Amino acid sequence: MKNILIFGASSKIAHCTARLFAAEDSKFFLVARDSTKLESIAKDLEARGANEVVTLTVDLADTSHHSACISAAIEAMARIDICLIAHGTLGDQDLCQENVDETLNQINTNGLSYISLMTRISQQMEKQNCGILAVISSVAGDRGRQSNYVYGSAKALVSAFTEGMAHRFAQSNIKVILIKPGLVDTPMTSDFPKGPIWASAESIAAGIYKAIQQPKTTAYLPFFWRYIMLLIKLTPSWLMHKTKL
Repeated sequence: MKNILIFGASSKIAHCTARLFAAEDSKFFLVARDSTKLESIAKDLEARGANEVVTLTVDLADTSHHSACISAAIEAMARIDICLIAHGTLGDQDLCQENVDETLNQINTNGLSYISLMTRISQQMEKQNCGILAVISSVAGDRGRQSNYVYGSAKALVSAFTEGMAHRFAQSNIKVILIKPGLVDTPMTSDFPKGPIWASAESIAAGIYKAIQQPKTTAYLPFFWRYIMLLIKLTPSWLMHKTKL
């Protein structure tokens, strides 16, 4: 039985990932800001074989709650085998450009709050001398682009921090995994027109589940985004500035 802590458990990707572990008699501690969704997800996971599901309603953008969240998870499960950090928002780039407070809010929610949780979780895993920390970032963090550079900046911070932490724990019993999804069809992207390179939340969840089982520390999901973003990163600025990416 695995003890699994999920931050942002009401996100579709997190829920789909939890379903895969529920079939393994896992015990869950789920954290999100929507109590109604949490209750529904808890019932779903129990029906799918979860050993036990404990929920906690918290706005994770408020980092002052993080220490208490982790303490409650440890009290409920004693040990954290797997932690998935999956919360976030997809802010309005145009609004951010007009409003400094909104920009800082998006950077906090999608970037700084991750750093806060990761630092605290890593301290607990050091005490245990074991654990897997999986962090959902985004391909948006691979290069700043005019269409989403506020969100992308936050995810660039998360990606660099996660890579550094993975390096730090490389010779230990603690594994840190950076998850970089591309375009995913979820409620957060419901207003976007979909195309052939869009992935389902279920397929991303399967990729996260697989990455947790393997030694890899970075997973582009689906895999082809590694090559798409490599091409974008290699595009010279003079050419990039002629695009609307």
